[in-house]
Amino acid sequence: MEKLFVKILSILFLPAFLAGCAAAGEREAAQGTGYQNTKIQWGVKKTEGEPPQIPAAWSEMLQRFDGYYLGGGGDSKKIFLTFDEGYEAGYTAPILDTLKEKNVPAAFFVTGAYLDKEGGLVRRMTDEGHIVGNHTVNHPSMPEVADDQKLEAEINGLEEKFFRLTGLHMKYLRPPKGEFSERTLAISQKLGYKTVLWSNAYVDWTGNGNSAKNALTQVTKYLHDGCIILLHAVSRENADALGDIINSARDMGYTFAGLEEL
Repeated sequence: MEKLFVKILSILFLPAFLAGCAAAGEREAAQGTGYQNTKIQWGVKKTEGEPPQIPAAWSEMLQRFDGYYLGGGGDSKKIFLTFDEGYEAGYTAPILDTLKEKNVPAAFFVTGAYLDKEGGLVRRMTDEGHIVGNHTVNHPSMPEVADDQKLEAEINGLEEKFFRLTGLHMKYLRPPKGEFSERTLAISQKLGYKTVLWSNAYVDWTGNGNSAKNALTQVTKYLHDGCIILLHAVSRENADALGDIINSARDMGYTFAGLEEL
């Protein structure tokens, strides 16, 4: 009777058990050799003149996988200027003009659509000594791209476009929307990238009603040692304020460095 009962249970529940195992296997494969794929939405609480504090687990994870939200090394007064480029609104050329006039290096994180449409601007960035970073082909939330090969294609596809255009390789990656996981950091590192987040972002999307004065105030107010600044090149306010932001930062004793000095 006991054996018959066990057999009946097996018939009833084995299919569900096997389905559960298969689903678990799919989840593990999606997480890349056991790495966790829990989505982290990057955001920091800014404090005037001080680096933001982040959870210790985030800090440890970034250190393991070549991730940065602060820089500076031995020179704490270095700061880093970065722009995200999803589309062009006519302000990148003036931004590049200002950077050239002020002799300031910057990094521009571009998408596939931007690279396809704005090859001349991308070539100008590299010709003038700026870094062009990987922001993926289609700007997806990286943890939501559950298939490892598809995620690698998002990263490698942009690198291939960039290499065909410039003959150069990409070394730095910024996760779209600031969303990442242990798995996506591991994949990015495996492909040879340093992941670059930020410690000082300004709410600067087009049409937000801000002014150049607000941009100047809000960016410089939260500068700190090793600051990685995130701006968007679609913001007229940023373009108008950039020269004053650079001058003010230098007056405060900061120097602008390239991401190579992270």
